Amino acid sequence: MAGIGRLSTKGSVLLLCDMQEKFRPNIFQFTNIISNAARLLQAARVLGIPPIVTEQYPKGLGPTVPELGAGDLTAHAKTKFTMMIEPVEKELKALGDPKIAILCGIETQACIACTTFDLLEKGMEVHIVADAVSSRSQTDRLFALSRLRQSGAFLTTTEAVLLQLVQDAKHPNFREIQKLLVQPSPDTALLAFFSSL
Repeated sequence: MAGIGRLSTKGSVLLLCDMQEKFRPNIFQFTNIISNAARLLQAARVLGIPPIVTEQYPKGLGPTVPELGAGDLTAHAKTKFTMMIEPVEKELKALGDPKIAILCGIETQACIACTTFDLLEKGMEVHIVADAVSSRSQTDRLFALSRLRQSGAFLTTTEAVLLQLVQDAKHPNFREIQKLLVQPSPDTALLAFFSSL
């Protein structure tokens, strides 16, 4: 149902933004962010949700990190601070113009924010996976999440996305998704954010 943020495997796309090698030493909680995003990608594969990957200026920032598990996907190179570049737009059109975007990656105040604004303007519902996005600065990350929430994006977590997509322990893929939930998602220091809500 549009407007309340109900997730569905139908009409959804997973957007994986700029999780690249050169960001590794500088991004707050990088390892845990990638771990959560990798879990989302595994779930998307199980549930038939198409993933789209971008890389910001790969010549300078390097390739997507291998632990994301996206080596078989074509990463779209970009210089804009939005994922909504022509090849991605074409891919979305080829997918039948999905209505729901599940968004994770780097950096929250830049490429995640610009992508969110563009998606919202296109009339898409945007679910930002808060424990799978980050920035160099925790301040930028938390203020960006607050700003994006004001703009109409839904903030969620990795585990919430996985459970809301299957919705029922009788779902045919529930056991596969359950395996991704055996270990709780790593803490990415979001509790500070909730003191400001």
